[in-house]
Amino acid sequence: MSAEQNYTIKQDGEYEVVIQKSKFIAHFKRVTSEEEAQAFIQAIKKAHWNANHNCSAYIIGERNEFQKANDDGEPSGTAGLPMLEVLRKRELKDTVVVVTRYFGGIKLGGGGLIRAYGGTVSEGLDAVGIVERIPMQRLTLAVDYGWIGKVENELRQSSYLLDDIVYADTVTFHISVPVEETDAALAWLVDLTNGQGGLETQDQRIIERDFVR
Repeated sequence: MSAEQNYTIKQDGEYEVVIQKSKFIAHFKRVTSEEEAQAFIQAIKKAHWNANHNCSAYIIGERNEFQKANDDGEPSGTAGLPMLEVLRKRELKDTVVVVTRYFGGIKLGGGGLIRAYGGTVSEGLDAVGIVERIPMQRLTLAVDYGWIGKVENELRQSSYLLDDIVYADTVTFHISVPVEETDAALAWLVDLTNGQGGLETQDQRIIERDFVR
C-alpha cells in the first residue's frame, strides 16, 4: 500500500435501486489484487446468472496500476466506464464493484444507462461508506514514574494517538502519529520531557477513519 493517505470502501456490501422498472444491484468488495477482483466478479455472475447484465469496474494498486471496466453486453461505454469514473472521482483504491441489472422492459438509452450505472455506484458508495487510510508511525516513550501525569495529560490533549501505557521499571507510552508528522512529534516529545525520556521509533501501521464528503 502507498505510504500516502488514500481512500477505500468501509465495508463490503450491496445497494439496490429500481430505475424505469429495471432493478440495479451494486455489489462492493475491498480487494488487494486483480485475481481477487476477478474472482468476486465471477462469483456475482454465478449468483446472478439469470440477470441481463453483470457490469463491473475496479481500481487496485498503490498508484492505481490496475483499472478495468466491463459493459457485459450493455452498449459500449454506457456501464463499466461510468462505474469506473465514479471510483476515480471518489479517489478510491483497492475496490471492485459489480452492478447487476434485471431488465424491466423499458429501454433507457445511452445517456440513461450512463446515469443509471454511475448513479447506482455513487449512491451505493454512500450506503457502504468510505474510509480514509492514514499511515501512522509508532513511537515509544519511556519515562520515570514522576513524569506519568504530565506526559499522559499532554498526550491525551494532543492530536496524536495514545495506543497503550506499559508499567514496568519505567513507564512506556505507545504512541501513533501521522507519518509526515514524525519529526515534529519526536521534537515535541523531547521538549515535553526535557530530553529525559527514552524515545524509539517502531514500525508503521495504517489506521482507518470514516470519511464524509
